[in-house]
Order: sequence, then structure tokens, then C-alpha cells
Amino acid sequence: MENLHLGKEAEACISVNIYSLFNLHIMKGVTNTEDDDNIIINPQFDDGLNNWSGRGCKIALHDSMADDKILPKSGKYFAAATERTQTWNGIQQEITARVQRKLAYEVTALVRIFGKNVTTSDVRATLYVQKPDLREQYIGIASVQATDKDWAQMQGKFLINGSPSKVVVYLEGPPPGTDILVNTFSIKHAAKPPPSSPPDFEEAPFGINIIENSDLANGTNGWFPLGNCTLNVGTGSPRVIPPMARDSLGPHEPLSGRYILVTNRTQTWMGPAQMITEKLQLFLTYQVSAWVRIGSASSGPQNVNVALSVDNQWVNGGQVEVADNRWHEIGGSFRIEKQPSKVMVYIQGPAPGIDLMLAGLQIFAVDRQARFRYLRRQTEKIRKRDVILKFTGLDSSECLGALVKVKQFHNDFPIGTCINRTNIDNEDFVDFFVKHFNWAVFGNELKWYWTEPQQGNFNYKDADDMLDLCQQNNINIRGHCIFWEVDSNVQQWIKSLNKNDLMTAVQNRLNGLLTRFKGKFKHYDVNNEMLHGSYYQDRLGKDIRANMFKIAHQLDPSATLFVNDYHVEDGCDTRSSPEKYTQQILDLQGQGGPVGGIGIQGHVDSPVGPIVCSALDKLGTLGLPIWFTELDVSSTNEYVRADDLEVMLREAMAHPSVDGVMLWGFWELFMSRDNSHLVNAEGDINEAGKRFLALKQEWLSHSHGLVDEQGYYTFRGFNGTYNVEVVTLAKTISKTFVVVDNGDSPLVVSIDL
Repeated sequence: MENLHLGKEAEACISVNIYSLFNLHIMKGVTNTEDDDNIIINPQFDDGLNNWSGRGCKIALHDSMADDKILPKSGKYFAAATERTQTWNGIQQEITARVQRKLAYEVTALVRIFGKNVTTSDVRATLYVQKPDLREQYIGIASVQATDKDWAQMQGKFLINGSPSKVVVYLEGPPPGTDILVNTFSIKHAAKPPPSSPPDFEEAPFGINIIENSDLANGTNGWFPLGNCTLNVGTGSPRVIPPMARDSLGPHEPLSGRYILVTNRTQTWMGPAQMITEKLQLFLTYQVSAWVRIGSASSGPQNVNVALSVDNQWVNGGQVEVADNRWHEIGGSFRIEKQPSKVMVYIQGPAPGIDLMLAGLQIFAVDRQARFRYLRRQTEKIRKRDVILKFTGLDSSECLGALVKVKQFHNDFPIGTCINRTNIDNEDFVDFFVKHFNWAVFGNELKWYWTEPQQGNFNYKDADDMLDLCQQNNINIRGHCIFWEVDSNVQQWIKSLNKNDLMTAVQNRLNGLLTRFKGKFKHYDVNNEMLHGSYYQDRLGKDIRANMFKIAHQLDPSATLFVNDYHVEDGCDTRSSPEKYTQQILDLQGQGGPVGGIGIQGHVDSPVGPIVCSALDKLGTLGLPIWFTELDVSSTNEYVRADDLEVMLREAMAHPSVDGVMLWGFWELFMSRDNSHLVNAEGDINEAGKRFLALKQEWLSHSHGLVDEQGYYTFRGFNGTYNVEVVTLAKTISKTFVVVDNGDSPLVVSIDL
């Protein structure tokens, strides 16, 4: 699930998707407040329009406009980009000689718009970078929704990895004919913020239900109807706690068997509600659990949602699709990271006129450390194997009692990351990448809109450069993605084709990509996000998806072919429930599609282990390898982000169906979500990054002891590469060996000394 930014075509997309970084002021250096720190010359237009120019349009200087209705907010003047005929037209300044590579810069500007028919529009700050080889890059820096009523402040950050020959910053975005007004423009070296403090969870009420009168022993006391619906108490609901909550809470007393019956619903949002403002603790992760059911008046499946209104903003606490008259488990999670003034929980979703039933609603803080202890034990069982080292080449007197030191220096479990072409110009990025990851996936550079932005105009140079880097460092690569089923991510020239020409283009895409890179990508995501889009299926028929898999397999039989989708693991999206994903895979296989792997993207908020594990268990019944293909977690607090990442990585390592994990990036300003990075823009490893490295160290096996009288030494370890040192009275011998696969029986490794 990636955000797509097509500024001056695709180069601006996720490679530096850094919009809305309003609360970040990071990086090495000190806080800069003086104007002479600003690398923009004439930032408030005191010197007229000197150093500014129009990008495909004209610019003008003003002290007022529209009969003095528009005045500068700061200083005496503002500039206007006018007579714009393209969305990319705007005001610009070249900053080539004043910007340094590998330094993070913060951009701030005051902007607004002026035009006859447009009152609000997105205004973007974009960086144009020309490389010495004349290749061009467009980096999205910041975006703000501007109006014609007042000045809006835009903020963002950027970093240049390579050594460009030209750098220009400019404003763009509104429709042609709409003027862009700018009052001030600043680019300064981004200051480093104060470090996060670990939240204090010492007294956290883990496992305690914050819902009042959940068992309805006091009727509907504590509850109120949201809207003009009616609440009554009924009996006959399940008395067992839902499975995902049971896995979090352990043994638990039976539920009461009472439920809330909601009738007279005239809006989808109507249902039972409670205020829980004072019961929440910031940065705690809360699990949501309940049984839900709908009335018999339903003519089809209905979504039921446990929702929260946090200062009137909707927060998703979990969703389930109810298709019959049975009780269904609903499970989800949420976290609050900013002090709210009002929080209400309510249950909504079915169509008006359909009765809703709710039983045993629980909202409780999750004890992650308890879950981690369990997962460590599971990892020992799942990922380790007994290994017997059999030493030969020494006589019995030398061998008996010799000291053995076994040290693992590489774990073979695939842990990879997303990279982008611009990243590999930064040697610090490359150093971290090759040291800590053994797989890679290209963020954009293999996608169709990148390799063929216009019909017949191919760009494989970026992918070739990245492929070379990975091959030089023995890093395996996933191919992401051959097609993308979501309409908004299909390039315009494809949409203009008729059905026959589109079928030809699809065939050409398969032939061109898989023939050119045959044997070089271990995996392919064949048609991305088929649970959330249907562009090719709608245009070419229901068989096209399976045919894409068939043809891809014929062209490159060595590659494992994956489905790939998001929100599969978190209970918050009924379109991509494990059950629907399972059915989609079975349907593809039923049509002869050689689906070889299941991709769970893993763009997850406030992850809860048992919810993630439940999805893995359900998908694991298919017997296919499961990969987290685009894992990222997001929190403003680095310690909480570290906890989230640990949840996901430990669940993956402890589950027998998971064969690999790919992070969706790790370096700040080069990720699709804010507050998700492990390494800050200028190379500082934050708390989440430190946790990641600590887990990688934990998953290396070390052992020492004495050789027994049969010449054996036994230990239990992870798959991977080891060094063994044998110390006898006469000499010290060092050897390397590899544990290559899992198994229940001990693996015997012969080592000739």
C-alpha cells in the first residue's frame, strides 16, 4: 500500500514521500533562527523578484491584491505565480550552490491561492534535481491545502543523497488559471528535536476492561444510544470470551450471556456508546474485543465497526463483516498519542433498519512484555534446531576435552527492506543496508508506471542500478510489482487503451519484464492489492488475474509468485479479512493460477500480537509461505515505535508459516509513512532502530563447551552461518559451517580439523 505522487511524473513518489511532516524538526546540527541561515535568497521579496523566476509562467510582485483584500502576513510584499497553464507552473529559485548532500533541510512557506473559480487547492513545494548524467528527479517536499481566504503555512523536509548538477525548488499544484501566492519562503538546516522519553507503563492497568457495565448486570447503566435508536438488554449471547481476547488475557471468567439489542436504527452510525475519556492512558496500546450479531432483516452482508470519536475524529477500533444470523468475533486495537478532551466509543455499521446486537465489549491495555516472553519460547521451538558437531582429523587424546566456541555471524531468516534508486547514492544508507539486510525490494522502480511512464518509453536504468548493488552484496530481491490492480495507480496511457490494446499491453508487460529479468528476482507480486482494486479484472474479465500468474510462471518458472495486500493482519478492514484473502487465493488456484506465496503488507497501527497471529493462523491453513512484504509501524514516540516493530518481528519469527519479513524502508524522508523510520535523515539510529538491531543480535546463536569422548559437541541454534573455534592443548583451529534448514531431528555437521 504505497502513496503515489506524480509531480513531474513518477520520480517524486515514495522515494521521498515526506508530506505533512509538521511536527518534525530533526537532524544533526543546531537550531537555526537567524535569517542568514536561510539558503533562500530574498525570502520575503524585500529585493523585489531578484533570484526568483517563473516555472512555465510569469511572476509578479505585490504589496496588495483584490482591492486590498489580500495583504502580506509578514513583511511588505508577496509574489504571485500567474498566467499558469499547467499544474506544475509556479515560482522557483535555484539553490544548487547552497544546498549540501546528506543534510536534512526544513522548508517553511506562507502560501495562498487566487483565482475566479477555485477557492481551495493543494499547493506543493517540489525539488527538481538534475544529476550529472542528466537524469532528472522530482522530490515532493511539502504540501498544504491552501485557500483564497487566508495565508496557510507549509512545512516539510528533504534530503539530497547524490551530488547534483542542478537543484531548483518551486511551488506547484493548483489547477491552471489559479495564481499561487507566496509571502515568505525559507529553507534551513533542520534542527534536531529533543529525544523521545519512554512512556511510563509501570502502573499501567494491563488486562483491565475500561468499559463500564460490560456484562450488563445493571441493565444499560453506563451506556447511551447514539442517535434516536433504542437500547434493551437481551439474553442468549456467547458466554466464552472471543479467541483473540482470550489469547491476550489468558484464563478468564465466562461472559454473562447478556447483550445489548439496538433497535429503531435510522442511520448507519447509530448504536450503543460510552464516554471513556478519563480511562485512557497516552501511548498505551488498547485491544478491542466483542461479540456482534445483526437482525434477520438484513438482505446481505453488513459491516460492524467498533469506532472511537477522539475529539470528533473517527478512529477505527476494529471491523467485521456479518453475513448471517450468527455471533461474530470483532477484534481490533487503537492508541491515543495526543491528550484528548473527549473520547467516545460506539458501535456502528449495519444499514438503517437492521437491528444490532453487542455482547461482552472489552477494551483493555495490552501487556506486550508478557506476549514477548511467550514469543521467545515459540521462536526457540520454531526457528532453532539441535546441531551435533562431529569433529574428525584429531586423535582421541587431542579431541577429548577440547574447548569449543561456536558463534553465529549470519542468520539466514530473510529480513529485508525497501530501497529506492536515490538511496544508493548515499554511502551511509548503503552501508546500513548491506550490513543489516539480506533481502531487498524496490519501492517504485519495477512498477509499470515507472518502467513505462509513456507507451513505448522504457526506463530500466534505475532498476538495473539497484539490481547491480544487490547482486554485488549477495542480497536477494523481490519483484514489486508486475501489475497494480488499484485504478488510481494505473498510468493514464493504459486507461486510454481499448480492450484489445489493453490485453496486448498486459502481454507485452509480462514478456518484457520477466524475460529481461529472468532468474534475477526470487519473488514477484503479480497483481498488487486485488482485494482493494479491480481495474484489470473489470476491463479484461475475471480470468485475467489467474492468467497473469500462469504467464508469469511460464516466463520465469524460478520465481515464486505472490498475492500482496494490506490490512490483512489488523482486523480493521473487512475488504481484506483473512477469510476473504483465503477465498481469493483458492479462487486463483481453482482457475489454475500458480500462487506460490502470500504477501501481507504490514502497514499496521498499534499492533496486537494475538490479532496478528490469528490472521497468520487462518492464512497458514493454505500451506503457502507467508511474507510480511511491506512492514512499517508508526508512532511519534520512538520507544513506542520500537515496541510496535518488536511486536511484528517477534510474531513473524514465532510463526511457522512465516518465511520472511521485508521492511518498507528504514531511513527518514524515504518512507511512505511519517514517524516510521529507524534511522534519522542524517544517519542517527533512533530507538526503533536500536531495537531492530538488538533483535537481530538476539537471533544469533552462540555456545561454548567441551568436546565429549565420542568427538561430538551439541548445541541448539538458528539457521545460518557459524564460526567454530576448537582449542586443544597444542593448537587453536577455526572453521566455518552452515546450518541450512529446519528440522525436528538433530543435524549432524562433520568438521575436519
